[in-house]
Amino acid sequence: MSIRIFSARRIVTMDPSLPEATHVAVRGGKVLGVGPLEELHDLGDYELDERFADKVILPGFVEGHSHALEGAIWKYLYLGYFPRTDPTGRLWEGVKSLAQMQQRLRQAAALPAGEPLVAWGFDPVYFDGVRLDKRALDEAVGERPVVVFHASLHVLSVNSTMLRLSGLDRHAGVEGIMLGADGCPNGELQEMAAMHGIFEALGRNLFEEVSSVDALRAYGAVARRAGVTTITDLYNPLTDAGIAALREVAAADDYPVRLVPAMSALAWPADQGVARLQACSEWSTERLHFGLVKLMTDGSIQGYTARMKWPGYHDGHPNGMWNAPPEALQQFVLDYHQAGLQLHIHTNGDEAVDLMLDAIEEALTLWPRPDHRHTLQHCQFISQAKLRRAAKLGVCLNMFANHIYYWGDIHRERTLGYARSRRLEPLASALRLGIPTAIHSDAPVTPLGPLFTAWCAVERRTASGAELGTHERLSVAQALHTITLGAAYTLRLDHLVGSLEVGKYADMVVLDEDPFEVAPDRLRAIRIAATVLGGRVHEN
Repeated sequence: MSIRIFSARRIVTMDPSLPEATHVAVRGGKVLGVGPLEELHDLGDYELDERFADKVILPGFVEGHSHALEGAIWKYLYLGYFPRTDPTGRLWEGVKSLAQMQQRLRQAAALPAGEPLVAWGFDPVYFDGVRLDKRALDEAVGERPVVVFHASLHVLSVNSTMLRLSGLDRHAGVEGIMLGADGCPNGELQEMAAMHGIFEALGRNLFEEVSSVDALRAYGAVARRAGVTTITDLYNPLTDAGIAALREVAAADDYPVRLVPAMSALAWPADQGVARLQACSEWSTERLHFGLVKLMTDGSIQGYTARMKWPGYHDGHPNGMWNAPPEALQQFVLDYHQAGLQLHIHTNGDEAVDLMLDAIEEALTLWPRPDHRHTLQHCQFISQAKLRRAAKLGVCLNMFANHIYYWGDIHRERTLGYARSRRLEPLASALRLGIPTAIHSDAPVTPLGPLFTAWCAVERRTASGAELGTHERLSVAQALHTITLGAAYTLRLDHLVGSLEVGKYADMVVLDEDPFEVAPDRLRAIRIAATVLGGRVHEN
């Protein structure tokens, strides 16, 4: 088995015993040695690969919270507020007004008769006083069903035709089906339970479109271009078709990433979910890792569906909603913990954080586990007291750092106010308390790009350029750790990926510039030259 030694201007290893090097030796897809070239001669005959000699190598980025929906959603119409580039490289301008949104829908409506028009990314929080209801959609397209996912993916809006087709126009009073002044459903549907009526009428669940080989291939391609070598799909129903697709793409020699799907807990009764996830373990390979379960508690703060403690939303908006009764959510934690599985728990509002910390504490009291690594995902709004409690319970955090840029201004002005917005994503506090911490993009909610996510954690600047919570800034070194070894730890993969150490997979990202030498504000602009997965090079 041949040895290849990659050279670089600088190699940042994330290994505290050997933080930097100039060469890394690879054999059989794993790291055989790290150091200066003269110290690697004793490994045997080798091929020296100098194509990256003027570049900087880091461990491949680990995206601990995103969704394979990123690989499927671009076949639908983009209606987001911010400009965004699709997987083909096309730049979509942002939608800045309701009129622009309606015009884009009209332009896209040239479909076969009766075929639904599906769009995504719309964010009404950026349009003061606007809620996207059936009337606004009817004005744009009335003759065919229209479905518009909001940016958070926790809310969707439909037109009157879609309401009638689904039968939801007759379901006033059901939680999540919002009503207009006339007491009738107004076309806005909040959270998963309300959305399922639309999916049934469409004949497909859009969240299950990740069960496609093409979607997973597109997902891997997007990840590779962003420098990611290990990526999660943190809401996978793990249907038979979905498992087959995961196994097929992961088995392909040219697939550029390692996949970590997390089973959607709410898609299964707990006993069946436990059995299914345990059965999947036999299909784990070097590039496909089963074992995680994702539990959805509340919604999003900017969508007003997160559960908030007193004093609630800064602008007086009513509290959000649960995706299942609180007692059911707590029971899921007990069931999966008792089965020895690792939970990744969506918690946005501080009331949701409280509920889940209570559940984890109860589970640990009944069935102690010293290294459970249950992880609170997003965890955008958590008090210092709850951080200390999380540390005591051994809980990990994976925070949505991109949120600072995309919705920081909204939280300052509307949802949280001045004081509380300063502790949005309290990353520095978490690290000071020794909590294992990662950061993420939640793609497709925001674009997949770990260097941008790291920039958000370092600069803490909103879209308007305002600084938000500067006392919670990370250093560049800390931010890079959260997108490599920190994220790997939360996935229970830190023994395999996240750093360049002997025996680990030879997964690397190659950068044109040194993130420690450029100004912190330029961190997000560093070009990804290539990734290396198990020693195989994928150049951009």
